[in-house]
Parts: sequence; C-alpha cells; structure tokens
Amino acid sequence: MSALYVVTSNYSKFNELKSIASKYGVNIEMLDVPKFEIQHDDLEAIASYAALAAALIARKPLIVEDSGLFIESLNGFPGALSSYVYKKIGIAGILKVLEGLSNRRAYFKSVIAYASIDYNIKLFTGVVYGRISEKARGSNGFGFDPIFIPDGDTRTFAEMELEDKNRLSHRGAAFRKFLEWFINSF
Repeated sequence: MSALYVVTSNYSKFNELKSIASKYGVNIEMLDVPKFEIQHDDLEAIASYAALAAALIARKPLIVEDSGLFIESLNGFPGALSSYVYKKIGIAGILKVLEGLSNRRAYFKSVIAYASIDYNIKLFTGVVYGRISEKARGSNGFGFDPIFIPDGDTRTFAEMELEDKNRLSHRGAAFRKFLEWFINSF
C-alpha cells in the first residue's frame, strides 16, 4: 500500500494521526500544498472544500482534517472558528468568557475529508463530549486541549499521553473510521 497523504502544517495533529495510522499498518506523509479554508459554520463543508482544492493541486489522493470546539453555553461557539479564536484570544480568552457560567458542557468534533484521485470526497466524523475545565491543565497536545475534559475522565486532553488522547478523542474516532474504510476499500 502506498503512502497516504495528509494536508496539514500542524505537526502535533500529524503526529496524532501518524500514531493511529501505524497501528493499522498505514504509512502517512505530510503533503506540502496550500490548505484553502472557506468561511463557513459547517466543518463538513470546510473539510470537503479544502480536500478538493488540495487534490486538484496535488493530483493525488489525500486527506484533510478540520475540527472545532463547540461550547453549549456559548451556542456552539467557537465551533468552526476554533483555530481563529485560539489564535486571537486563546485559552485564557475562552476561560474569561465562561467565567461565572455553570454550564461548561462542550464537545469536540472532527471531520476527515478524503479526496480520491478522481476528486470524489468521502467524509468521516468523530465527536467527543465533555466539559471545559475551570483552568488550563497539562502540557501535552495543542489548541484547546488544556481546557477540555472528556466525559468519563478527570484529565484534560493536555494531561493525557498521546495514546490515551487518541483513544478518546474526536480526531482519533474520525481517523479510525477512515482507516477502517480505507483498508477495506483498497
């Protein structure tokens, strides 16, 4: 089986995917092509467009992953804007917005878009429910990992070793669905 290409410039995300792929005997490689993201509130639309645009440039099958943190008391904010919000206000900003709110329920959602050589798009989704911690904890992971505690655990994603996070995370769930389909399809 040839390598599977992943369009991302986020090495932490790539390493998460690589760790999961190795358990399936799949070799993945980072693909250095632009990732075009449309402005949309739907992760499926964002990932689909980015995968199609990248496939048209690279002319090879590839995957793109997009994810977001959806906070219940903020009507799903930051959602599809998570990366932008993280860059602008960060973890401290989200914690400040949540100050005094008792409802800290949230979920992370990941969408993996696979673009085939004939530019068909197939989507795989993973969701993990949990809550936002009162303060940032842990130094592993990236993004909002230090404030997200998945249901059934007391640790934030940033307090977990990579294997534990991959077992519980939205990205891990979506990527495992993709890998099972990919292995059985090719």
